[in-house]
Amino acid sequence: MTAPRHLAITMGDPAGIGPEIIVKACTALAPRIAEGALRLLVIGSGPALERARALVGGTPIPEVTEDGDWPALAFLQAGPEGAPILPGMLTEDGGRLAYLAVERGVRLAQAGRIGAIVTAPLNKEALNKAGYHYAGHTEMLAELTGVKGSVMLLAHGNMRVSHVTTHCALEDVPKRVTPQRIRLVLDLTHQALRDLGIERPHIAVAALNPHAGEGGLFGRQDIDVVAPTIEKAVADGMHVTGPVPGDTVFVKLRAGQFDAVVAMYHDQGHIPVKLLGFHVDPTTGKWDALSGVNITLGLPVIRTSVDHGTAFDIAGKGIASERSLIEAIEYAEALAAHRTQA
Repeated sequence: MTAPRHLAITMGDPAGIGPEIIVKACTALAPRIAEGALRLLVIGSGPALERARALVGGTPIPEVTEDGDWPALAFLQAGPEGAPILPGMLTEDGGRLAYLAVERGVRLAQAGRIGAIVTAPLNKEALNKAGYHYAGHTEMLAELTGVKGSVMLLAHGNMRVSHVTTHCALEDVPKRVTPQRIRLVLDLTHQALRDLGIERPHIAVAALNPHAGEGGLFGRQDIDVVAPTIEKAVADGMHVTGPVPGDTVFVKLRAGQFDAVVAMYHDQGHIPVKLLGFHVDPTTGKWDALSGVNITLGLPVIRTSVDHGTAFDIAGKGIASERSLIEAIEYAEALAAHRTQA
């Protein structure tokens, strides 16, 4: 059997929790790495990785160059280091190294050296401070790969939610809910579900307005735009239901009535997934773990990500959970394996 290609893990902002959750994930996955079933290439800041390893333990990760053969677990420096980057400190260098790690990951994926990119969190303020003016990973990856129509899919267990719009003001959402955009999201969501092994996916489309517009009393977008687009998709052979009111569609998704939901805007889709993904300690009232994966659809490369931020407030304390990163690696594996077989 041919060994799988490496999956690249980009560190994100070195001042965040990315370095320590990477070290923890590599330690947890060590048996699979040792047997050759999983191959990982970490891209980021060497000093940050070593600092995290000293903090949480773990074996050294050998540094490599882009050329030549890589061991099953390897590290690639994203770019030249500047002043030392300390945990929890927002800096221009942190944003620069976060960008360079992703850029190298994309280049390696396009060259066929890696099978997928798994991203640890970056800080948007640091990224922009470094001169890279993106709203986040999704927009950055779209520009690096020359794609205009990417889609965000969040996943937590059987809760899979893709988004028609993401990082825009609520007042701008209605004009972005077009037949073309809805159909693109439906097509990419349908293909992603098939790539994950669901032969005939059943997708629900969340309504934009309360009660799907209540016959036009609360807006006509669901009647005039969303419903006809769904009807066309069904006529083309897709299994799509909707528009389903947003206050019930996610309950039905959780109950297994659908394989995924298409949400109309950022918070409509994010809130239900994150509400279930956060594990809160009832004694302290603090969250101590987060489950969930962010997948970018429509790119020529596979990209999955943790579903949380840099958590500067706990960076460097060794308490961040690696659970979401491990899930993102597992999703990347599954998607890369399917693309290899296709």
